[in-house]
Amino acid sequence: MRFTYCVWYRVTDDGPDTERIVRGLMARLACRTGIAGQLMRKRDEPRLWMELYAGVVAPAAFESALRELADTYDVDMFLSGERRIECFIEDEARAEAHCGTGGGA
Repeated sequence: MRFTYCVWYRVTDDGPDTERIVRGLMARLACRTGIAGQLMRKRDEPRLWMELYAGVVAPAAFESALRELADTYDVDMFLSGERRIECFIEDEARAEAHCGTGGGA
């Protein structure tokens, strides 16, 4: 079973210092877990950011590393509010069935 994590939050400043800290956290997380994330900003709200991590197979270890690195990088000092973490189960069977029908996007 694979999981996708969405971590979203509002930053107080969307400048290069904030981005450098968040990207540093994400790079270290990739080194520790093998999961490379994506950093995104909401189209019409540039201070609403989301980190997306797909293909997680060891959720407890991933969540532990994510929490530890958020503390290490002190990302809370850049936030307006809290980091929200959502975890979704990837529905591999449904995706495979859809691909087998010849249907597409």
